[in-house]
Amino acid sequence: MISTIFKRGAGAALALAVMAGAASALDISGAGATFPYPIYAKWAEAYKKETGNGLNYQSIGSGGGIKQIKARTVTFGASDQPLKADDLQSAGLSQWPQVIGGIVPVVNLEGVKGGELTLDGDTLAKIFLGEITKWDDAPIKKLNPKAKLTSAPIVVVHRSDGSGTTFNFTNYLSKVSPDWKSKVGENASVEWPVGIGAKGNEGVANNVANTKGAIGYVEYAYAKQNQLTFTKMLNKDGKVVAPNMESFQAAAAGADWAHANGFYEILTNEPGAKAWPITAATFILLPKEPKDDAAAAEALKFFSWAFAHGGKMAEELDYIPMPKAVVELVKKSWVDIKATDGKPLSH
Repeated sequence: MISTIFKRGAGAALALAVMAGAASALDISGAGATFPYPIYAKWAEAYKKETGNGLNYQSIGSGGGIKQIKARTVTFGASDQPLKADDLQSAGLSQWPQVIGGIVPVVNLEGVKGGELTLDGDTLAKIFLGEITKWDDAPIKKLNPKAKLTSAPIVVVHRSDGSGTTFNFTNYLSKVSPDWKSKVGENASVEWPVGIGAKGNEGVANNVANTKGAIGYVEYAYAKQNQLTFTKMLNKDGKVVAPNMESFQAAAAGADWAHANGFYEILTNEPGAKAWPITAATFILLPKEPKDDAAAAEALKFFSWAFAHGGKMAEELDYIPMPKAVVELVKKSWVDIKATDGKPLSH
């Protein structure tokens, strides 16, 4: 059997540890986004206790997950960058949102605690463009007149791998900064103007934790698990908000999943006084005609179980479970995932 466990590495970063033994036919293999890894690992542990069936999930980044599922080397792929309808069709894939979370800027500043620093989108873009280079530069001081800011240089940390977290982060920056949109743009991988590259959410978390003056961006569970200093943000409505369940939920409230082709929905810079500006769903990709019927059927059972029983576990890690109405839409879409005999794999 294959089991998934948490492992604390340098800087207390989360990492995936897979203990491989004799795998049964019902073990599920998946690869992709690091963004949802903490909750997928928690679900996998609980699911294995309940059913005896394991999950081998490679937390390698959304880009890697998309490549592996297109190559059919895993049962499912996971990505925080949803594929558009044309891409899904050409690759023969079904896609749905599994859980929602928040992406947060994290810093390593002596004397500054979590939530004591506020940034807005324009200032964040200028930092990652390399135009704001010191922590006491005027735009940061203006937003934080009472904060203890030094002239220490800002060390930018960004993802080095193809990343859905990066896609959503750069999508947000492109919405709030014309300069960012024209000079860098949005994608899972971009040409970063400045900074140090790190692999996975865990790599960015580790680098920020160990680098004085650093700033990076990670899924909120990684910020909490590693006790990183997160910033507050000025949102689209001009309100200062903290990253938490309430603000992620407020951002997700306006999503129109029923009319989203292939469930393609981006949740950045959403309106609402309480909305966290860099909120994102994470998606599952499964072939409509799987290579292994038994593994694909077990994957659907696992994700159905997670929808039904994993909500509290998700909330404990500050993820937002998908609303019941969306789960119903998702399960209806599974009729397109068929066994070799042409019958739907889900029941």
